[in-house]
Amino acid sequence: MRKLSKNLTGKNQLALVVLFSLGMTFGVSAATITYSDFSDLSAFQLNGSTATISNPATAPDSSTVLRLTDDFSQAGSAFLQTAVHLSPDASFSSEFEFQLSDPQGPWYNFEGYVGGDGFVFAATTVGNTSLGGAGGGLGYAGIGSSFGIEFDTWNSGTKDQDSGNHIGININGSVESVALVDLGSAPEEQLNEAGIWTAWVDYDGVTDLLTVRLSDTNIRPLDPILSHTVDLASVLGSHCAYFGFTSSTGSASNDHDIRSWSLDYNEHNGHVCSPVPEPSTYALIVAGAIGIGIARRRKNGKPVR
Repeated sequence: MRKLSKNLTGKNQLALVVLFSLGMTFGVSAATITYSDFSDLSAFQLNGSTATISNPATAPDSSTVLRLTDDFSQAGSAFLQTAVHLSPDASFSSEFEFQLSDPQGPWYNFEGYVGGDGFVFAATTVGNTSLGGAGGGLGYAGIGSSFGIEFDTWNSGTKDQDSGNHIGININGSVESVALVDLGSAPEEQLNEAGIWTAWVDYDGVTDLLTVRLSDTNIRPLDPILSHTVDLASVLGSHCAYFGFTSSTGSASNDHDIRSWSLDYNEHNGHVCSPVPEPSTYALIVAGAIGIGIARRRKNGKPVR
């Protein structure tokens, strides 16, 4: 950069500085949100049953967790109070550890009670108070402008491909997954048998590839267990998205606990999500550029639209 700027005129140097500043203003940078536990929930908006549970809660191993539901016929959600401003390509990576314990209900399998219904890792642009239906709705059903990764422990028939233990990718509040993988029926494969699981959700906004990985250890698998191509920028309809979790129960239940969570995403530098856009460097520069364009059109005798 020094050698290049040596050979530039003062005007060109100024142009270079402006372009560099624009790159810093409109460029993309990496941002991270991390919760090693949930002893502090002040950054979250708790909705429905999640708000009535004594949160943060204590897991079976005494860890401090975010408990989404803990009884029959509940629906709850927890979203970050502040939306994150994703870059135009909407790329992100998320890792979270979860545990579904204390299964209850009138049905048994080879291990004991069959719990339900599961939870969803979700992002939506319609607000941080979003909450969907109970039971098979997973607290996600009906939330528009959203996507969700469901960890479903209840067989709801054909819409679940007759699987009571699966992961699915859901769009715009539908609990009929656009992609689904059955996890199996062996005891060690059951999500709601109080085991501690780690999931990784990655989205490449350039290729539009959404992938999900799952392990009963904290070692990230090389290959995803589920993948689907989808344009999430179009699904969300806005770069400002609220990330969080939803869950529900019906005639069966679990303690649906999120034990830790991290979110890495590409954001616009200098952009802030707010209900009422504030004047910004971006707005001023755009206004200036429009003004210059109009002045030039008038000078050249061209019509101004």
